[in-house]
Amino acid sequence: MILTDTHTHLYSEAFDDDRKDMIQRALDANVKRFFIPAIDSTYTDAMFKLEKAYPDNIFLMMGLHPTHVKENYEEELQHVEQMLAERKFYAVGEIGIDLYWDKSFLPQQQQAFKTQIQWAKKYKLPIVIHCREAFDEIFEVLEGEKDEELFGIFHCFTGNREQAERAMSFNMKLGIGGVATFKNGKIDKFLNEVPLEHIVLETDAPYLSPVPYRGKRNESAYIVNVLNKLTEIYGLSAEEIAAITTKNSMDVFGV
Repeated sequence: MILTDTHTHLYSEAFDDDRKDMIQRALDANVKRFFIPAIDSTYTDAMFKLEKAYPDNIFLMMGLHPTHVKENYEEELQHVEQMLAERKFYAVGEIGIDLYWDKSFLPQQQQAFKTQIQWAKKYKLPIVIHCREAFDEIFEVLEGEKDEELFGIFHCFTGNREQAERAMSFNMKLGIGGVATFKNGKIDKFLNEVPLEHIVLETDAPYLSPVPYRGKRNESAYIVNVLNKLTEIYGLSAEEIAAITTKNSMDVFGV
């Protein structure tokens, strides 16, 4: 059984004291593929070091995270554009719109999101979407960019059934993580109505730990807890869900 964590911030400062051990715990739990989203240029070197240390397991994305769209966002976008031109990445992400912390940069977030979608199309790459309290704004941008070249993952999907259908209409897989294990997470109520072909697994480590680790630091090994929850929801074995969701990740990332 091979598990794929389609979204994990292994370079996070939260892992500075035990990164090697934490990654080994995940490998021991059959998590063999780690897809690493970018945040901004300050993390690029750390991402490259991870890739060098685990060349068979680490797959990098490039992008500007919406919460890091600030006054210097054009400079940060130049870094993204330069990196995409220079070397191989497996997705443009994580990109999107986040109105939870700060709404003052919404126009810049919208512009950065749209620009990076267009770069993804240029390089024939998937996008990995970050959406927080911004479904309408995200869908508005996607509607303007919708075509056969648009595809990817709606990371950490926490919407309702209607929003799930809308996301999938843009050729997006739904990234399912720890929230599916929460009592108030809500998505577990309708997830069994979403065909498993549209689902990929993720942790978003070090954030959003699944039960029974909720409130503590998340790590990629805990994707097993998400897997176990999906066995309950779909009534399939862990091996079946691991195989299908890993195949789905390969369909998206091309590897």
